[in-house]
Amino acid sequence: MRYNEKELQALSRQPAELAAELGMRGPKKGSVLKRRLVKLVVNFLFYFRTDEAEPVGALLLEHCRVTQEEPSGFSITTSSCGEALYSTEMRSRK
Repeated sequence: MRYNEKELQALSRQPAELAAELGMRGPKKGSVLKRRLVKLVVNFLFYFRTDEAEPVGALLLEHCRVTQEEPSGFSITTSSCGEALYSTEMRSRK
């Protein structure tokens, strides 16, 4: 599925339904845990570097599976490409 980059950036600036700062690990095996601001807007999960206003990326939360990984962590797996997002140390921003 394709999305217009400008439209996604505009959507990422909308008020978040939920927001938190998380430790996030990318989909590649052995990825390093990085601090990211994560915002849920409609059905997109946008993630930002903590000091930047533009998103680093976004996940469309359709046809995905959320699994608890640790007491304070979870993973999101999308059915389309097997991409996963891992997080720990959840601290709410909203």
